Amino acid sequence: MLRRELEYFFAALRFFTRLPVPAWVGHDSIALDHSARYFPAVGVLVGALAALVYLLAASIWPTTLAVLAAMASALYLTGAFHEDGWSDMVDGFGGGWEKAQILNIMKDSRIGSFGAIALVMLLLARFCALIEIDPLLIPATLIAGHSLSRFAATTLLHGLDYVRDEGKAKPLATRIGSGELAFAGGTALLPLLLLPALPAAFGCLLAALATLWLARLYRRRIGGYTGDCLGATQQLAEVAFYCGLLCDFS
Repeated sequence: MLRRELEYFFAALRFFTRLPVPAWVGHDSIALDHSARYFPAVGVLVGALAALVYLLAASIWPTTLAVLAAMASALYLTGAFHEDGWSDMVDGFGGGWEKAQILNIMKDSRIGSFGAIALVMLLLARFCALIEIDPLLIPATLIAGHSLSRFAATTLLHGLDYVRDEGKAKPLATRIGSGELAFAGGTALLPLLLLPALPAAFGCLLAALATLWLARLYRRRIGGYTGDCLGATQQLAEVAFYCGLLCDFS
């Protein structure tokens, strides 16, 4: 039982990061089908490593450079997998009118003007938000943001249909059950305990609104999601979470 769950976790880790996994973990499609419950756990690990880089960098550099180092480390760990999905999604939905056209544009490996601009704006928004957060809270913020945003993407696997016959997210295309979604949600919520309650609640609210808006857009324009849509949802939900933490209604 434990070995099987570890295999599910390592399947998610291998799929979404460049981190090594034990040699005994195979390339089992069944394990990948069940790995969605561990997406937020992968986010915890990526966020924790980025937080460690931040702490090390902050000991010798100002906060701005430390945040930049943390962002760069997360990009390296994931191979900019989700950022690529964000730029492809914006290119497709920005340049396409019909479902087939949108899907063809997203499948193109080249980045267009919509995607390039959107990627720059996204990274800039993430950087600007993080440097405005209390430096003492940035490590916890990175862990919570990476975990919660991956849960946001996981909700699409529960509520929408995969719309391609093939693609990078095809192994994950099986709809996950309510129990798996609840497990993923519990994992995503745990890091929030490290943050002040009210800002964390605003962060969750903005991330949820961003996810619902994108889910509605996906359903309306293409009838479901693709792998690029999952990556785009993770990216926007992460930035929305950071922005929510900064909400001040006093």
